[in-house]
Amino acid sequence: MNSSTPWRKLSEAEAAVNRAVAASSVGKYFKLDARKSSFTKELRAGAATFLTMAYIISVNAAILTDSGGPCTVNDCTPVVVGNSTAAPGPECVVGANPGYEQCLGRTKSDLIVATAVAAMAGSFVMGALANLPLGLAPGMGANAYFAYNMVGFRGSGPLTYSTALAGVMLEGIVFFALSAVGLRSRLARMIPRNIRLATAVGIGLFLAFTGLQAHQGIGLVGASPSTLVTLTACSEIDPVTGVCLGGTMRSPTFWLGAVGFLITATCLARDVKGSMIYGIVFVTVVSWIRGTSVTAFPDTEAGNAGFAYFKKVVDFHMIKNTAGQLSFGGLRHGNAWIAVLTLLYVDVLATTGTMYSMAEYGGFTDGAGGFDGEYRAFLVDAGSTVLSAALGSTTVTTYIESTAGIREGGRTGLTAITVAACFLASLFFGPVLTSVPPWAVGPSLVLVGAMMMRVAKDIEWADMKESIPAFITMALMPLTFSIAYGIIAGLGLYIALHCYDWAKNGFLKVTKMLDDRRNQVAAAASDAGGAAAAQEV
Repeated sequence: MNSSTPWRKLSEAEAAVNRAVAASSVGKYFKLDARKSSFTKELRAGAATFLTMAYIISVNAAILTDSGGPCTVNDCTPVVVGNSTAAPGPECVVGANPGYEQCLGRTKSDLIVATAVAAMAGSFVMGALANLPLGLAPGMGANAYFAYNMVGFRGSGPLTYSTALAGVMLEGIVFFALSAVGLRSRLARMIPRNIRLATAVGIGLFLAFTGLQAHQGIGLVGASPSTLVTLTACSEIDPVTGVCLGGTMRSPTFWLGAVGFLITATCLARDVKGSMIYGIVFVTVVSWIRGTSVTAFPDTEAGNAGFAYFKKVVDFHMIKNTAGQLSFGGLRHGNAWIAVLTLLYVDVLATTGTMYSMAEYGGFTDGAGGFDGEYRAFLVDAGSTVLSAALGSTTVTTYIESTAGIREGGRTGLTAITVAACFLASLFFGPVLTSVPPWAVGPSLVLVGAMMMRVAKDIEWADMKESIPAFITMALMPLTFSIAYGIIAGLGLYIALHCYDWAKNGFLKVTKMLDDRRNQVAAAASDAGGAAAAQEV
C-alpha cells in the first residue's frame, strides 16, 4: 500500500520544480541558491506583494481624476435656456454636468490602465535588471500633491494637467541623471545608519497607521475634533470631516477586517506559507457578497455601478485621453519649478530612503551601506517615472508594501517579475482586482508594520545623540503622514546635535596640524643649528 498522501506528492513535485529551476540558466541568473530562495517561494512572495499594493490601481486613478485630468470646460454639456442652448461657464466643472462627468469617467478608466502599465513595467525591469524583490508603482503622497496642489481639484490649481505631467517627466529625467552619475546613491549614503534604521521603523509605523484608518484600512482610527485622532470603527462617519457620528466600534467592515487580521496573524505565528494572502482573500470574497452589511457593493448608485463593473470580470481598456498630454511650455512659470523641485526632494529623500530600508529589511545591504543591484535599481526607479508621466500618471516609487513579499521569503528579481505579471493580469481582470476593499488590505499593512519593528533593536539607543534623531525620524513619519518630513527632521536634528563634536574635532585636528608643523620647523632649525656648530668646531 502506498503511504504517500496527495499533500506529500504535491510537496515532492514542488521540490522537483524548484531544483530544476535553480539548476537552470534562469535560476543561476537570479541567484536562487546563492540567496537561499526557491522558484515557488518567489512566486508566493510576488503574489503577496501584489495583493498588498493592488489597491493603488483604483486609488491612484481616483485621486488623479480629482484633478480633472485633461477634461476642461469644453467637455461640458451646453446649457439649455428656454428653446436655445448656451455655452457653459467655468462653474460647469464643479457641478454634475453630464458631459464633464463622462469625461471624468473616461479619464479614470485611462488612469487605471496607466497605473497598471507603469507598475508592470517598473516592477518587471526592477526584477530583470536589478534582481531585487521590489515592486514599483505610482506613489501615494506624490499623487495627492499632483492632484490637489499642482493641478488643483478639477483644474483649480496653478498648473494645467499637461504642464504638471511635463513637470513630473522633467523630475524623472533629472532623477535619472542623478542616478546615472552615482550622485543619488552618494546622497543616500550620507544618511547616518541610525537614521536609515529609524526610517525603516518609521515606515512600518506609517504603514500601520495607514492600515488602521478608514480610507485605506479597517477604520479603527479616525478623526476627532478635540484630540485629532481617536478610536472609531463607527457605524456612521461624516463624509466631509471624517468624524464619527455614532456607533463607535460598531462598524461591520471593521470586525470583518479584524477576522482577516487574526487569520493572517495566526498564519504568520505558525509560519504558514503565503500568510499574507489568506486574510486578504477571505475578507475580499466575503465582501463581494451583496445584501450584507459588509458588502463592497451597497445598494447605492455608486455601489450598483461598481457591481455592474465587477460582473464583467474580464475587461480591457485602451488609454485614449491621458497618454502624451505633456506641455513643457508651461514650465516657464515659477510655480512649475517649485513643484518640480518639491517632487525631486521627495524622491531623493523618501524614495531613496524607502529603497534602502527595504534592502536593510531584506538583508541585502553590505558593510559599506550599499546593496546588491543598487545602481540599476536607482535607474529603474527613475526611468519608470518618465514612462508614468508619458501615460498620464505621476511619480513611480519603490513600494514599502514590498516588505510583504520579503516577509514571504522573496529574495530575487523573480518576486518583482511576479508582481509585474499580476499587474499585467490586472489589465484584463480590472473589474475583479479593483474591487478589493480597503478593510481587506488594512490588516496586512498593520502586520507588515509590526514586522518592520525588528530593526529598531539595532539603533544605538544608549547614545542620545544617535537615538533622539532616530526617534524623531520614526515618530514624525506617521504623525505628519510624510516619510520625507520624518527624514528631514531626523537629519536636521542629527546635524544640530553633532555640530559641537564636529567643530571640536575640526579644531583639534587643525591645532594638531599646526603643532606638528611647528615641531617640524623647530626640529629643522635645531638640525640646522647643530650642523653649523659642527662646522665651527
